[in-house]
Amino acid sequence: MRPRNLAEYIGQDHILGANKPLRVAVEKGVLHSMILWGPPGVGKTSFARLLADCCDANFESISAVLSGVKDIRAAIERAKNLRASSAKDTILFVDEIHRFNKTQQDAFLPFVEDGTLIFIGATTENPSFELNNALLSRARVYTLKKLSVDALSQLVSNALNDERGLVNEHISIDLELVDLIAQSADGDARKTLNILEIASDLAEESESGKLITKSVLQEVMQSSLKQFDKGGDIFYEQISALHKSVRGSDPDSALYWYVRMLDGGCDPLYIARRVVRMASEDIGNADPRALQIALNAWDTQTRLGAPEGELTIAQAIIYLAVAAKSNAVYTAYNQCRADVSASPAYDVPEHLRNAPTALMKDLGFGQEYRYAHDEPNAFAAGENYFPQEMKDTQYYNPVERGMEKKISDKLNWLREQNRTSRHKRYGQD
Repeated sequence: MRPRNLAEYIGQDHILGANKPLRVAVEKGVLHSMILWGPPGVGKTSFARLLADCCDANFESISAVLSGVKDIRAAIERAKNLRASSAKDTILFVDEIHRFNKTQQDAFLPFVEDGTLIFIGATTENPSFELNNALLSRARVYTLKKLSVDALSQLVSNALNDERGLVNEHISIDLELVDLIAQSADGDARKTLNILEIASDLAEESESGKLITKSVLQEVMQSSLKQFDKGGDIFYEQISALHKSVRGSDPDSALYWYVRMLDGGCDPLYIARRVVRMASEDIGNADPRALQIALNAWDTQTRLGAPEGELTIAQAIIYLAVAAKSNAVYTAYNQCRADVSASPAYDVPEHLRNAPTALMKDLGFGQEYRYAHDEPNAFAAGENYFPQEMKDTQYYNPVERGMEKKISDKLNWLREQNRTSRHKRYGQD
């Protein structure tokens, strides 16, 4: 089902859409060396082959996993001979180019320079880290993206109706199941076609041909088809299971639900955001490091992507699961929000107001304010920082776990100082 022309090529509109420079170059037959960077199954090899067909160029392909310098030299020699005999261009496609070491990558340079071949390298890794600067300077880098669910659904439809595909099998499948295949493939065209091919072999016989049912798909995909719909009920059930596993201090089940969500196609950044929420909601000041670790994992995922970022999120999840737990901050915040919503907008007490002008000083703003650093232990015992109507209100009640045990001891001492202070504001008995 490889595309035979640009019209059949699915996806990558950001570089191959109408009037895009690369599309114009292909249509005009103007070739240049390039690096195609993207995840598996998004059309890197197909595009290279299509480019050779469109530009009437010879296509040579080697794999960096299976080939060495000897194979490189042989491919270059064939390109030289063809150029000498017919002046025909050769596209040398190197799959997994990042697997070649510096010496192997350098072997292409003189032949790219003298026009012996058009070099196209395909990689799933960041070229900035994995490829030589000398090679990068001689090739343009194009980023290929995961295929959308709509694009993969179109691919399934094409395969069912193309003479090269399954049209003679007379296969029927509900649109809902086509969408299910596309979702489970997670942007990978190769995976999509593999699922469809196996499902067609197991399809149930019907009067008009074959029928692919949901039970057939579930049998085909087994562990690879996880029930996961972005934004649907199962999505929220799984993120709920992850959150409750962390709250319940079970790192193993937390890791399981995390990997299940990744395997189902969930954006790791969404999970990272939720992990930050867990750090504040369920751990809080019992272990303040949890929040920083969660933020670091989010930042790593943003900077590096998969798989490095996903591993750091896993590290954060495990840390949160085994950390001391407290929802004291979460409870205090929600109670305070409820009070603010239900109560009047009380004025700021005059002793807490700034007095930058003479008029404001004359009005008593800032008078009798006690500067905490001038007081014993840097604490103005008996001072009140609430509106008078809310004096002595308490929201935050730390638990006797982790660092909050120390915070609790400190707060108990501070509150006792307030209770017994002769300077107690509002309510001296």
